[in-house]
Amino acid sequence: MSASAEIRERLEQAFSPQVLEVVDESEKHRGHAGYREGGDSHFHVRIAAPAFSDMTRLQRHRAVHAALGPELIGRIHALALDISS
Repeated sequence: MSASAEIRERLEQAFSPQVLEVVDESEKHRGHAGYREGGDSHFHVRIAAPAFSDMTRLQRHRAVHAALGPELIGRIHALALDISS
């Protein structure tokens, strides 16, 4: 399973988001640090879920990282997050 699909699956299970966009931006980083042929290295995630409503920005980021887990986070070079409730 691709990292993109794993990100989507884990975030859907953890937060039941109203909005979830997972964009593999790896190709934009060709020639830069962390780029891997075939992608799955640089991502932009936009997520909106009621679960984030009482969280600070830092708590939201920590919650997303926890949902993804250390193994998946370790395979990703860059992860940009746009989180709202």
